[in-house]
Amino acid sequence: MGLSQAQIDKIKHLRDIDSASAYLFSQIEKTPLLEKAYLYALQVHKTQVRKSGEPYIVHPILVASIVAAISNDEAMVKAALLHDVVEDTATPIEEIEQSFGEDVAHLVQGLTKIDKIRDAELIPSSSNERLVVSALSFRKMLLASIQDIRVLVVKLCDRLHNMLTLDALQEHKQYRIAEETLVVYAPIAHRLGISFLKNILEDLSFSYLFKEEKHHIDNYLDTNYHAMEIRLNEFKESITKLLLSHGFCEDDIEIISRVKHKYSIYLKMQRKGISIDEVLDLLALRILTTDAVKCYNILGLIHLHFQPLSSRFKDYIAVAKENGYQTLHTTVFHKSAIFEVQIRTFEMHKTAELGVAAHWKYKSGGNNIKLDWLDNLQYQNESVEDFYELIKNDLYSEDISVFSPSGDPFTLPRGAVALDFAYAVHSEVGNYASSALINKSKASLLTEIKNGDIVKIITSDTLQTHCSWIDAVKTSRAQNNMRLNCNARIREIDVKTSLNIVATAMGLNNSRVAEWFRAHEKDLNGTIATDIERFKKVIEIYKKDISKNSRFRRFLTKHTFKLKSNTISGVEIFSVTSVNNVIFDYCCHPKTGDQIVGFLDKSKVHVHHKMCKSAAKYLDEKLPMVFVRWERKNVYKYKLIASLHNEKGALAKFLTHLAKLQIDISAIELGKNSEEYTKYCELEFESKEGNIGVLSSKIDTKIKIIHLIRTDDAYK
Repeated sequence: MGLSQAQIDKIKHLRDIDSASAYLFSQIEKTPLLEKAYLYALQVHKTQVRKSGEPYIVHPILVASIVAAISNDEAMVKAALLHDVVEDTATPIEEIEQSFGEDVAHLVQGLTKIDKIRDAELIPSSSNERLVVSALSFRKMLLASIQDIRVLVVKLCDRLHNMLTLDALQEHKQYRIAEETLVVYAPIAHRLGISFLKNILEDLSFSYLFKEEKHHIDNYLDTNYHAMEIRLNEFKESITKLLLSHGFCEDDIEIISRVKHKYSIYLKMQRKGISIDEVLDLLALRILTTDAVKCYNILGLIHLHFQPLSSRFKDYIAVAKENGYQTLHTTVFHKSAIFEVQIRTFEMHKTAELGVAAHWKYKSGGNNIKLDWLDNLQYQNESVEDFYELIKNDLYSEDISVFSPSGDPFTLPRGAVALDFAYAVHSEVGNYASSALINKSKASLLTEIKNGDIVKIITSDTLQTHCSWIDAVKTSRAQNNMRLNCNARIREIDVKTSLNIVATAMGLNNSRVAEWFRAHEKDLNGTIATDIERFKKVIEIYKKDISKNSRFRRFLTKHTFKLKSNTISGVEIFSVTSVNNVIFDYCCHPKTGDQIVGFLDKSKVHVHHKMCKSAAKYLDEKLPMVFVRWERKNVYKYKLIASLHNEKGALAKFLTHLAKLQIDISAIELGKNSEEYTKYCELEFESKEGNIGVLSSKIDTKIKIIHLIRTDDAYK
């Protein structure tokens, strides 16, 4: 299923023609036409060598090997062998078509086109400018112009081999190629649903872009490797016994254990402002079975035997993602550890790992598969990541008694964790708690405590703000104290942001504005960073104040300090200077609804998650900032049931009609045919039209409405 880590490691170390070609033909049958393409590539590249000194032909052979591992489409493998022929040699595309046919030439031409777009759109490696802006532009151009998905897949395989051999380049080139990979190619792999490629590209890029952070994560995983392996194996064994004892055969199931991939761990730490030991879903099991009904049977058994985190359940089998991904997701407790569990069929697993490559049928469908659904690929349009919500307190009606080392009893609700105990002892103990000893054995603060346990809390010298754990504790005392600490942290960030955006807007030194802030403490607080009206008012007060000083009168007459509002990529920006671009930096990938801050770089604004470490560094460096917030849209949610005549294209016509009404569909379901050959269509959608009567009359021109309600209107 794609490439294993062992295969990746093997490909990385293949450096000569014989071993590379042997590997290629172990992946795909050596047909006469494929051998012809191989010998042709060998001939035209025979004088070329790579930066590492190895023969250049090794690269296209290994790219073809990666392609062969993903797809058995021989045209793609031949195109991979020939992908640099037109670009790097004197060979014309007509010669490729004459020798290998129109399909292979079409793919090679598409791959050559990508290189031309890259040259036109990407800032050269000699430039000191940040690459991310031009990389986003390059990605947009790529998706708009490449009409055959196979071209993108071959290019992703080409990029993977380039990343595996990046060590041969100078450090500044390594950095820029890794940055380009993370901004351009990994998101394309994600949208195409090729998860194994996305994960490998992200982790390889991560190792070059964030070396210190990767070292920290590696150290943690290495240090805790045996403990995590033991936990995973115990949980895997428990699940296996459970399923076998309830009628499943060994041939029906396969269970795969894994640790979350490194860049994904890093992103979660950045987005939530947490340390690695606060990442709750570090450990995961994937259960594969033979059919969809068995997936739901397995889910039921797991929920009946292991405590689930209720809000973490996602059913992507009934409602698949747009790239075809289907899996049941849940998260459960087992022996005080938390595990993510994914349940899917073997066929769904193939689709999840290989995405669009899993089910291509070119002979019946033609080559030019359109990429309309890939348009406007932006990080902020990805679905908002779910936060953890544990089972509600009222499920825990029983109390337990636990003891301090000196024998003092404490009553806590069943399901309470060690951190609940810490706050029960004293709020200061909870605020500074770093770990626990339960019955003299070291344990995490999230370890569930049992009736009669003896618990000792180990404290740190510094305040511990476990922001992502608020919903993991069971007592309101713990939740309230943790919320206070986290709010204080947010306020600190907001105060610094307020200072920076006022200083930027006024064009003054931060220290001067900070001095004025201190003198007007009663008028100022962190709300400037989140309240635009407050921001405008503060600027007016400041202008009046400094106008009393003769030194500033000329300064004030030259500058109007009028805030301009501009909305780009779903973000509203208020700035005294013109802004023409918004960049969502890859260090934290803020998503719609996240708390954000914006740093001004000439006419561009770099948007970061408020809890991002990079943002914290820029805040302390007092980089120019502007006021940013997510675009406020007045949309109304509706649910519609309509009857649809069973005629060819009826649904397509209706959906086109809804699109013209600027209706954004979030869910759709078709009912069974009735005796009158009518289909019932159920839709959930959003519209800017708040008047249900007006909306109904517009929709009713094309279809019979059975039922239409506003789901966001409590009275209807």
